[in-house]
Amino acid sequence: MRAFPNGAGARPNAQAGFTYLALLILLALVGLVASASLQAGSLMRRRQAEEALLDVGTEFRLALRSYADATPAGLSRAPHTLEELLRDPRYPGVRRHLRRLEADPLTGQATWGLVRTPDGAGILGIYSLAPGHPIKRADFPAAYQDFNDKDRYADWVFVQAPPATALTRAGARIPAGPK
Repeated sequence: MRAFPNGAGARPNAQAGFTYLALLILLALVGLVASASLQAGSLMRRRQAEEALLDVGTEFRLALRSYADATPAGLSRAPHTLEELLRDPRYPGVRRHLRRLEADPLTGQATWGLVRTPDGAGILGIYSLAPGHPIKRADFPAAYQDFNDKDRYADWVFVQAPPATALTRAGARIPAGPK
């Protein structure tokens, strides 16, 4: 005979707490899926920023080439500042090589690392000041084959001519950039 007729002191049912345990497992799984999707989203945003960096770098590269090609005899073929690409001071009228100074897609700032001429007066190219390592390590367009296997964003240098030219390998000052 039981001490409590309504079963208050009786042994608990074997299935008691099963729903609570199932809910805890479900919450853990939802947390794992949410974490994985956040990481995948972050990776996708970085890939998009890298593609945007290639696009912006190409714009700067073409603007620097346009500036050099439009240089009157006897003047420097490299601008002293990036702003000179917006309005070329060598001409009395408005002459643009670039419509606006784009921000670095990786940092969100319009500050760029500059590749200077050997005398330090002109700008031959730009590179990103973003820390970190690129996700994209291969399969670059033909103009950027030297970006393959680069370890830092600062190694992606956008110059008016491919970096294998004499200007960048023999004398141009390419800073080491952030580590």
